[in-house]
Amino acid sequence: MSFSIDGFNAGWLDAWSRKDVDRLVGFYSPDTVYKDPQTPAGLRGHDALRTYLTGLFGATPPMVYKPDETWPIPGGYCGRWYCHIGEGGKDGLMRGFDLVIIEDGLITHNEVYVHQIPEG
Repeated sequence: MSFSIDGFNAGWLDAWSRKDVDRLVGFYSPDTVYKDPQTPAGLRGHDALRTYLTGLFGATPPMVYKPDETWPIPGGYCGRWYCHIGEGGKDGLMRGFDLVIIEDGLITHNEVYVHQIPEG
């Protein structure tokens, strides 16, 4: 079985869109490192990630992530995506970029960079 970056990325972003904490944590290695603008020092491991995601998903409106492009790099990939915030995107649009390092089919390191896209 070959590994498909685009397939992995699409499934992973779908889990983000569905706010499916268990499924999402399953994409990460037990000792994963996760960083985003809210966790610049990073989180380590499933327990920390699960706690963070549970709080994040409880505090945010519906968010639908759509893959845009991926670029393979040594040990993983970089991926750009768009996120429609709120029902039907009524609360805005965000563009993001992830650095994803994968080992044995699981994310060992994930850094997330995002910005809002102004209307108009």
